[in-house]
Order: sequence, then structure tokens, then C-alpha cells
Amino acid sequence: MPAAPVPPLAARATSVGASPVREILALTARPEVISFAGGLPAPELFDGAGLAAAFRAVMEEQAATALQYSTTEGSPALRAATAARLVGRGLATEPDDLLITSGSQQGLTLLAAALLEPGDVVLVENPCYLAALQVFGFAGARVVAVPCDEEGPDPDALDALVVRERPKLFYSVPTFQNPTGHTMTVERRRAVADVAARRGLWIVEDDPYGELRYEGAHVPWISAYEAAADRTVLLGSYSKIMAPGLRIGWMRAPHDLLRACVIAKQASDLHTPTVNQLAAARYLVDRDLDAHLARLRTAYGERRDAMLAGLPDALPDGSTWNRPEGGMFLWVQLPDGLDATDLLRKVVEYDVAYVPGAPFFAGTPDPAALRLCFATSAPDEIREGLTRLGQALKG
Repeated sequence: MPAAPVPPLAARATSVGASPVREILALTARPEVISFAGGLPAPELFDGAGLAAAFRAVMEEQAATALQYSTTEGSPALRAATAARLVGRGLATEPDDLLITSGSQQGLTLLAAALLEPGDVVLVENPCYLAALQVFGFAGARVVAVPCDEEGPDPDALDALVVRERPKLFYSVPTFQNPTGHTMTVERRRAVADVAARRGLWIVEDDPYGELRYEGAHVPWISAYEAAADRTVLLGSYSKIMAPGLRIGWMRAPHDLLRACVIAKQASDLHTPTVNQLAAARYLVDRDLDAHLARLRTAYGERRDAMLAGLPDALPDGSTWNRPEGGMFLWVQLPDGLDATDLLRKVVEYDVAYVPGAPFFAGTPDPAALRLCFATSAPDEIREGLTRLGQALKG
């Protein structure tokens, strides 16, 4: 008798596709390819010596603790140091307001577990951070796009969608957004907080790039607006300012929701690796992270400027792009009639790559849009990559 087939995968495992960005990174892993596709920090700018010293100190002085299981909420030292950084940036925060996560991406997954039932509606910016769309799709949510411009979401459209769709939450990357690099204005942030307060809505404010500002003034978090303080979650990460391999993020949330996320994390991974947490906390004590950030801002600002300077010669006539004040990305609109996804096949033949914009849209995709990351490559490499891009697009 033939063996019976194994039970099928869950529907959510087959309905949510792999990340197109990860797929492109796999195709462009050849060393000769200059990739503007990934959102990767520049590895040569990591403070490897400082992190190595922090790990050595932890293992020499706290090995028994560092190698043991830990609390789900996270290292008290790391939560205290993170809270102090938030206070220093103008947001009153206590260590108990925080949960340490395995990257801010896990924060999104925990929130989805704590807040979303299959069929619940989630509102997102259009376009939106791609991995957030994956998380919400995997949770079985129905994702609805909020119309946006360079200043952020349209407040009237957001209000109308909340009334019509009764969503659980609105997800946003307000500062140096991924993928567009746009920053939501103060007026739009205040309007978002007002909608959440009047209509009953969670706001999930994702801020992985906020400390990478190269010009302009700091814009207050939505979390800082009193009207929405009891319904705003702030997610952050040390990935872009310390090292992504540590996989250390954090969540600041109201107590009841934070507690639900702690329980969800217990079911997921028990806790973020103890040794990484203690090393990060030690690094924050022994090293000057702000001085390291100043070096990152200088280097990334130069890379942004190199990319902006080269785009006019690299892109077809009629293309447009933005000038982000910080972060890692800028957003390009090719002329009408061009398809960034189709063109990528040709572009990769010239040993350069970008990410097509279409997968970032929860609503109708824009085939002419694409995302460029300027952080990973040095200025000379950016200039060479743009030369190749111009040859591919204009050849």
C-alpha cells in the first residue's frame, strides 16, 4: 500500500510569498555586482574593535550570566541604557516600558500575534516596508493602503479609511521611510495622532533610521503626542547604528500590550540571546555610541550626496527622485511606460542592481518606481555603479 501524503502546509505558509528583496540579493551575490538593492549598513563602518572588547569584557566578567537563560523582557542594563537614550532624545521612557526583541522585525511579529485575528484590517503607508507586509499577511490580516505624498499619509484619507474599515492598527515608518526615504511632517504626525485618539486605533511607529540624520532638524515621534500616548507603539533597533548581526531591537508600548507581547515572545524564542544583550549594554557603557553615530552620519551623508550627484547622468530623461534628509534610501520614478522590474533583468547583466518598487505597494503598484540604497557602497563604488546603471538603462 502506498504511503498516505503528509498533511498540507498551513494556508498562510503558501499565501505569503518570499521577500523579493531577499530574492534579488541572492541573484546579485556575485562579488563583481555593485548592489544598491539591499538595506545593508556598510560593514567597513562597524566598530568591530569596540564590539569585540565588549564581548571580551562580558565573557571575562559575566560568563556564567551571559551564557545562561535570561528573562523574556530583556537585560535590565540594556533596557536602562535604551530608556536613557530615548529620554535624551526627548521621549520620557522607563526601563519597564521596554521589551528587548530579536531585531525590530520581531517586534512587528509579536504585535501581530498580540493584536491581530485573521481577517482584521491593518492600514499601511503606500508604499510600505516590505517585511511588514509579510508579517501582516502571515497573520491573516487584510492590508489596506493609505494614500501618501512626500509629507506623509493623507489625514483625510486616513480618517475615512478608519471609519470605513475599522482597522486594528496603522503601521508607519515616519522618519526616512523604507522604501521612499520620506519623512512625515510635524503636521501630519499630529494629524495621525488625532485620528487614532478620536477613532480608536493603534499606531505602530517603526523607527530604525531616525538617528541617521544628515541634515535638517529632529521631528518628534508620534509617540510623543499626548493624544495618542496610550495607543502608540514605538519600535527601534541597534541594527543600523551598532550592528545588525547582534539582532537587538526594542519595543516601547503601553503596559497591557507590552505584557501581551512578552507572552508572545515567550512562545517564540524565550528571550533575545543573553550574551548579545550584555555585550550591547557593555558597549553603551564603555564606548561613545554618539561619536560612532557622528562618523556614520558623515560617511552616509557623503554617500547620499555621491548618489544624488550621479543620478542625472544615470537615469533616463524624465526620471524624478527625492533628496532624503537621512536614512539609507532614495526613491526613483522612471518615466511613464518603463517597468523597473522588467528592466532589472538587463541591469543585472551590467553588474549593478536595485530593487523594483512594485512589491512595496499594498495598493496598486507603480511599475516605474524603484528603490536605491546608498549606505552600503563607498562614494567611488556608487559612482561606478551609477555609470553601469546608466549604460544599462540608456544602452
